[in-house]
Amino acid sequence: MLNRKLFLIPALLSVLLTATPALAQVDTQAVPQSREQIQLSFAPLVKKVAPAVVNIYTKRIVASAVQNPLMADPLFRQLFGNRLKTPMRQHMEASLGSGAIVEAGGLIVTNAHVIEGAAEIVVILADGREFPARIALVDHASDLALLRVDPGAEPLPFLKLKPSESLEVGDLVLAVGNPFGVGQTVTSGIVSAQGRSSLDINDFNFFIQTDAAINPGNSGGPLVALDGGVVGINTAIFSRSGGSLGIGFAIPSEMVATVIAAERNGQKGDQGVIRPWLGVNMQSITPEIAGSLGLPRPGGALIADLHPASPLLTAGAKVGDAVVAVSGYPIRDAAEMKFRMATVPVGKTAAFKILRDGQTLDIKVAAIAPPDDPPRQETLLKGRHLLGGVTIANLNPAVATEIDYNGREQGVVVLKVPQSSYMHILSPGDIILEINGTDIKTVSDVLGALENIPAGARGVSLTILSNGRVSRIIMR
Repeated sequence: MLNRKLFLIPALLSVLLTATPALAQVDTQAVPQSREQIQLSFAPLVKKVAPAVVNIYTKRIVASAVQNPLMADPLFRQLFGNRLKTPMRQHMEASLGSGAIVEAGGLIVTNAHVIEGAAEIVVILADGREFPARIALVDHASDLALLRVDPGAEPLPFLKLKPSESLEVGDLVLAVGNPFGVGQTVTSGIVSAQGRSSLDINDFNFFIQTDAAINPGNSGGPLVALDGGVVGINTAIFSRSGGSLGIGFAIPSEMVATVIAAERNGQKGDQGVIRPWLGVNMQSITPEIAGSLGLPRPGGALIADLHPASPLLTAGAKVGDAVVAVSGYPIRDAAEMKFRMATVPVGKTAAFKILRDGQTLDIKVAAIAPPDDPPRQETLLKGRHLLGGVTIANLNPAVATEIDYNGREQGVVVLKVPQSSYMHILSPGDIILEINGTDIKTVSDVLGALENIPAGARGVSLTILSNGRVSRIIMR
């Protein structure tokens, strides 16, 4: 009798919906009408995707301090303090992550932080095959890395990238990876948001947010749409406990495609992918700024400053212009503009739509590499002075990009600092503005200022810009 009632439910619903058309327009959901609908499953999609998702095991050499047993005695510690040298012991540390094969020849995409500092990398496929991997490219700016393995004569299963722009909030997605090292695991969820930028995960801060469970070890694994296309690479979670709270973030597939193209075309340097340089400081348009510009709503990026060599300036943009679209994509804030331009290959052009004095203008902006001009003149300071052993260079757009510096100050930047007693005073990325009262603009100015230090001088006065703050220090 119970089964009969269950079979009558769909028929009764059909009669009710036919008798009340208004109700049918409001409630378009329906219960499953057949056994096939009840048994709908992600299994066919998982069978398609899983063979191309890999587990990545790395080994890195880590140095750790060995505690002197005598230092456990409070009296001994009080007498000798830190005067006893702490020996360092090296040991091998293993870690794990995930990755996705994107070419049959053995190209694998993962996160840069998964393989950072690795002395050995092993890739394990879902079918149990193992391959040693070599690093093809590490791009710290996007937190992406490419590995290559040699599969021999047998091509590997691989996944295709799919534009993340094809997603809508609410779409179903799968996350595949190796959480906690338990083995390949699949979780499902929806796209919670697009273009999340209020984070500090990589240099671009533009992510897909999903509630598919992502845990440690999932990093580098694919976020997959229901047609099997990779729409993102899982990279981070928001968590207070280390476990998944339903807030995960994936790097959009457009950035992944850019990194793959750069590796293929040789557009890479010591820091990773060579990306377009705009020579611009941007500011997100707030409701207050939107009102002053006469915009109906906040959105876009305001040009706050332009470098004299900026391709935006060359194309006709001015300080005070509002960028509202790049390559046909509406721009919500400064972070999105940076992301959109970062996906344009160097040597190409991008279509910018800007707003100026209530008028919309279309300009073509060239995607150029950061100019290495004026020449960087990288120099190792030699001699027995207090700056001996420090490596410096002229600050130009190329150097500024390498050290991730966005300011306009001119001067000389510190690139390397030796292990010494003043290591805590100078750090890579610091900009030297003055030495003993002499303004510093070039490396030649530094060399001249050091030569003019009087014999027997007890110290050197430095004015530096460090972490956005100007400080004057005396080195003795």
